[in-house]
Amino acid sequence: MYLTHTHFQSINWSAPWLLPYKSIGERLAETMASGSPVHMALNEALDSNPRIDCPVRFVPQEESQGAAAYESFIWQNKTVPTRDNLHDFFNGLVWLSFPKIKARLNELQAAAIAAAGVTQHRGKLRDALTLFDENAAFLIEPLSASPLLQAIQNKAWQEAFITRRADWASATLVIFGHALLEKLVTPRKAMTAHVFCPFSPLHALDDASLDDVITTRLAPEHLATKPYAPLPVMGVPGWCIENEEAAFYIDAAVFRAAAQEALPS
Repeated sequence: MYLTHTHFQSINWSAPWLLPYKSIGERLAETMASGSPVHMALNEALDSNPRIDCPVRFVPQEESQGAAAYESFIWQNKTVPTRDNLHDFFNGLVWLSFPKIKARLNELQAAAIAAAGVTQHRGKLRDALTLFDENAAFLIEPLSASPLLQAIQNKAWQEAFITRRADWASATLVIFGHALLEKLVTPRKAMTAHVFCPFSPLHALDDASLDDVITTRLAPEHLATKPYAPLPVMGVPGWCIENEEAAFYIDAAVFRAAAQEALPS
């Protein structure tokens, strides 16, 4: 069943978390609203933009029937099985926007499957890769400030969002996980991203170079440690009107102390 125009009317392309995807995504949404299947719209966007160096094409979900594993199918066929829903729409949009990162994640997933087979328990690396693919975010910080990421890792929410609020004006949070992008079509306060923690901070990068830099930092040994810092994304200054009030961050059910686990998104 194709998505209808109303599905895409609900996407707010001026939302700050969609800015990295707006130039491609808004046009894609218009194509989808006219009745095009998601895989066809994605391929048309790929064909019409020679600057996108994406190593895969998109095919209907039915073409992967009988495949032992989704990630292995993509690796072997260089095609992404795609359903007509928002989840797969955002997955394709991330492929078009960050093709090198997506290809590296797929390579690592396929290698892990080839080594261990398809089992009930995916193991630490595959769990970490899946979490990255579905829910990761990247924090790009100014060189002039001490790392905001450290405050987030420490769950020092008052420091990150109140004391150092001005630092966010020169920082950028990029949502990579397509499942989180789908959920953010209808944002809720408790939605949580997993901010990737590389060995060294990310500074002043455009989207293309971010694709390159993150790809070089996706070492399986590091990823298997789940190097992520949970971040309630609605706390990011400018991401919702409600967080302009300091009381927004007092909600301990969302902005949990370091001894507690963050809420799932």
